[in-house]
Amino acid sequence: MDFSFGHFPVDLILFALVAAFLALRLRSVLGRRVGIQPAPMPVAPRPDPAGVVIDGKAVPQEQAVEYDIPAAGTRVGQLLADIRAQDASFTPQQFLAGVQTAFRQVVTAFAEGDRTTLKNRLTPAVYASFEAAIASREAAGEKQRTEIKTIRSLGIEDVRLTPLAVGVGASVDVRIVSDQISLVLGADGQPISGMDAVTEFSDLWTFERLLGTAGSSWRLASARSA
Repeated sequence: MDFSFGHFPVDLILFALVAAFLALRLRSVLGRRVGIQPAPMPVAPRPDPAGVVIDGKAVPQEQAVEYDIPAAGTRVGQLLADIRAQDASFTPQQFLAGVQTAFRQVVTAFAEGDRTTLKNRLTPAVYASFEAAIASREAAGEKQRTEIKTIRSLGIEDVRLTPLAVGVGASVDVRIVSDQISLVLGADGQPISGMDAVTEFSDLWTFERLLGTAGSSWRLASARSA
């Protein structure tokens, strides 16, 4: 029997060895998968921490605020419908959206001593009390530090309609729950009242407006803790 390599396909053996070597290398790099592999899970895009951009300025996005609006069949719900009957542009949702904006503006304006904003947002009597508090704070060299972190919820608590000689006066009580940092600093920069930590606040604000009169707008008529 001839054991020489004269008629044996040596080139096939070389190709087989090279193929086996490459297969082992790929297995060591890629690993081994067994069975049906699950499809890759999509990655949700991360929200932009800077929020949206309005007029060239980044505005942080706030989590959705819960609106609590009395049902139409309740006494308060019926009074809200009566307001709408005299003002077709009124809706409870739109009203609470305005309260949400007004709350931030008034709280910030009071802390910063912004009398112009307060005068536009408050009734004359409430403005007088706010202005007196700001003047007293300034005379003592104190500063108010307030940061609204989150407005959690806005709820319409009560509605009152009062017939007047020039129209109907409407008053709406709104409970506002928010997370804030609020404290007063003395002239030496040390805290006098409040605390430098996020605290939940529950306030009851009353807004008033004269219905049936052009140019009348909702203004803050009372603010107290609740």
